[in-house]
This record gives sequence, C-alpha cells and structure tokens, in this order.
Amino acid sequence: MIGRLTGRLASKTTDHVILDVSGVGYHVHIPLSTFYELPDAEDPASLFIHTHVREEALALYGFLTERERALFLLLISVAGIGPRVGLTVLSGIPPAELVEALRKQDARRLMAIPGVGKKTAERMVLELSEKVERFTADGGAAAPAAVSAEDVLSALVNLGYRKADAERAVEAIGRTHAPQEFGEYLKLSLRRLTGG
Repeated sequence: MIGRLTGRLASKTTDHVILDVSGVGYHVHIPLSTFYELPDAEDPASLFIHTHVREEALALYGFLTERERALFLLLISVAGIGPRVGLTVLSGIPPAELVEALRKQDARRLMAIPGVGKKTAERMVLELSEKVERFTADGGAAAPAAVSAEDVLSALVNLGYRKADAERAVEAIGRTHAPQEFGEYLKLSLRRLTGG
C-alpha cells in the first residue's frame, strides 16, 4: 500500500491533485483543508496517503498531515461513512473542531457540515467520541502556532481575488482577532471579501 507520496504538484483543484512522482502522475483525492495548504502548481509537495481498494477501483486519498489522515481513517471506520463522506467532513470542519465536536458528542455541530445528516452525525458521535480521546491526550487538539497572514493572502490571490482587496480583508481580520487555524482565517477573510 502507498503510505506517502513526494513529488511535483502537476495540477490541483479543490478536490484532487495530480502529483508527479518520477514521471508518474498520481490522481489523489484531497479535502479542502489540504488544498488550502498546498503550494502552487509545479512546486514540490508531499502527501500522506490512504490507499482505498474496492473490487472495481483503487483510489488514493491525500492529506498534508498524519493527523488529518488518522482522522480520515477514524471517520471511514464508521458504518455507512465512505471515503467521499470522510473528505466532505474534513472539508467542512477544521480538524481541531472535529475532534472537539466528537469528544463533546456535539451532533448538531456535525450536522452543520454540508452533506452530513442527523443519522450520520449521531453514528459518528456514538462510535468516535471515545476514540478521539487520543487526539487530545497527546496534545493533538492544542492550538497550533499562529497562522501567517501572508499564507492567507497568498491563498486568496490563488483563488482569484485581487491582491489589494485580499490584503484589506486579511488585515481587517488580523486586527480584530487573528484565528489560530489557517482554514478559519481563510474562511473569515473570504466572508469579508464576499460581504457574507
């Protein structure tokens, strides 16, 4: 099984990348949290991989961190949750918030993720609330280092926003309270840019 791939990022979209490893292009499905942290196309990249084998297909799922991959594996261990729903969950909630929601058995927070219904959220809470304790016991849910405003600005420009507009949004969010997670900082900046 493939556990990690390192190569050149031939292309990227919000749900998959083509990672060129020594001339072989691997199609790897990714969550949004990984997409936001990826370098530009043609730059070197490395992903932790889960190889999902079914009778009719072999699919690769990639994550920037080992922690994200571990959470994905926990999610797909739940009855009725396949890789597609696992990626949807990781795309809809930052890893630290996911761990907290599961630990506190907050099914309502999980239901706020697009594509996650009541039954799925309840099953996740029932089966994973104790299993996620290891993510908090080893400090996994501790706040990460402060996010660089430059990284958020770069992501916004890569998404097609004008640099001047993106700079204003990022600075405004940073003045009020700069979030500790990249995804949250980006989401607040996007909301400010779109007037949401």
